[in-house]
Amino acid sequence: MSAYGFAHLRGRRHHPDILEYLARIQGTLDPFHGRFLIHGPPAEVVEGDWPGTMVLIEFPNLATARAWYASPAYQDILRLRTDHIDGDLVLVEGVGPAYDPSERAAKLRAEEAAPGRRQRG
Repeated sequence: MSAYGFAHLRGRRHHPDILEYLARIQGTLDPFHGRFLIHGPPAEVVEGDWPGTMVLIEFPNLATARAWYASPAYQDILRLRTDHIDGDLVLVEGVGPAYDPSERAAKLRAEEAAPGRRQRG
């Protein structure tokens, strides 16, 4: 199942280190079959507040995403970004093509109704 590296970046600056990071990141992704799906312009915010930009990178699975992040090649360039741009990065597994949110709702309802479960309220 596909997995994703999602970054929310704030305070972006065009420091020379950032340009070096951008020039080198694809080389760190290629061995892990990572590809950019979203890379950066400000989003159209329709609810709430979203300062900054986003990056979304797809990987074949979560283990591969973790291996990319921990790889010596990526770790070698990571500070080029983190020294100059504030942000958050999460690795998350996607859902399959048959995902149905109503099934998730039913599961959550059943968990809430389970005997011995403390009700919120």
